[in-house]
Amino acid sequence: MAEQVARKAGDSAAPPRREAGAFLRDPRVRAVLYQILVLGGVILLVAYLVSNTMDNLEERSIRTGFGFLSNEAGFYIGETTFVAYEASDSYGQAFVVGLLNTLRVALLGIVLSTIIGAIVGIARLSSNWLIAKLASVYVEVMRNIPLLLQLFFWYGAISFLLPSVRDAITVIPGVFLSKSGLQYAVPVSHPIHPWMGLAFLAAIAACVVYYKWAKRHQAETGREPNLLLPSLGMLIGLPALVWLAGGAPTQMDVPELATFRYVGGTSVTPEFLALLLGLTFYTAGFIAEIVRSGIVAVAWGQTEAASAIGLSRTLVLRLVLLPQALRIIVPPTTSQYLNLTKNSSLAVAIGYPDLVSVGNTTLNQTGQAIECISIMMACYLTISLSISFFMNWYNKHIALVER
Repeated sequence: MAEQVARKAGDSAAPPRREAGAFLRDPRVRAVLYQILVLGGVILLVAYLVSNTMDNLEERSIRTGFGFLSNEAGFYIGETTFVAYEASDSYGQAFVVGLLNTLRVALLGIVLSTIIGAIVGIARLSSNWLIAKLASVYVEVMRNIPLLLQLFFWYGAISFLLPSVRDAITVIPGVFLSKSGLQYAVPVSHPIHPWMGLAFLAAIAACVVYYKWAKRHQAETGREPNLLLPSLGMLIGLPALVWLAGGAPTQMDVPELATFRYVGGTSVTPEFLALLLGLTFYTAGFIAEIVRSGIVAVAWGQTEAASAIGLSRTLVLRLVLLPQALRIIVPPTTSQYLNLTKNSSLAVAIGYPDLVSVGNTTLNQTGQAIECISIMMACYLTISLSISFFMNWYNKHIALVER
């Protein structure tokens, strides 16, 4: 009798052990446990590396921390973007200037390479034999020559082929091109200029609202409103109205030739021109191939159907092919934008004061290698993630929505 009771008690205690085993055999539970173990291992590894690094720095009496950013930099930066900088400013200010210089060339390069790449990519599909072959030659040449060599080429072309400052080429009145770069006239500072900038931003917002209205109107009526002229009218007209309301200032700061250089106006240095041209033409070669492959990927039946209802080749491309091809073009183009931004770090080879150039100078002066490299890495990571976030949003915006 006692054995039966014990057996029954054992039987009643067995199920919990089976439940525990089943709990551990659950794939979802094991996945969570594995991730916890991996995360713990990564944290331990990072803690070990940080501790080891700090011990080594302390043994060698090397200072750590970011306090040096408030110290006087003591070096001059030849080109700045939007902010003023002097050698007496701090290292932090120098990093800001380098970051803005990088953003300047990256954003301009993205815009220009997109325009050139789209034109060349469409030209490769042209029925004109000469245009198609010239576009193909451009793509093959640009894609198969290293970017660094292209930067040296453009810098050498600007430095050796352009005339001296005294013999500068007058592109148009007030715009001069020479070995020292591109000098051009700018409006003299006036209180109405910031308001014109705000008016331009308001015009952009108005264009977005008008575009959405036009799409709704087209979906309801089947008629596409004119987008170009109203948009140009708002982008030009609204700032112009503000300019007129502010007294219509027309005074210009025109560059004038001094003893050795132009004074007045503003300028674009040879280093910036060479870097922008190299990045733009190099990246445009890859974007052109992406655009061509995206258009070719659209089923040929779409082109035949559009031509059957009487659409011209231009309308077929604009209304039928490109909207569908964008869904194929955008993801690889995002990678090219990221490559262009990171390739801008090659600016140090031709002397353009970008983030890497400023960071290297700061590192050599302060010896704060870990901090300087960390700042550069964090800046490039932030820029790249921002571009990826925007392009992913745009890609999702144009994606087909299933009903």
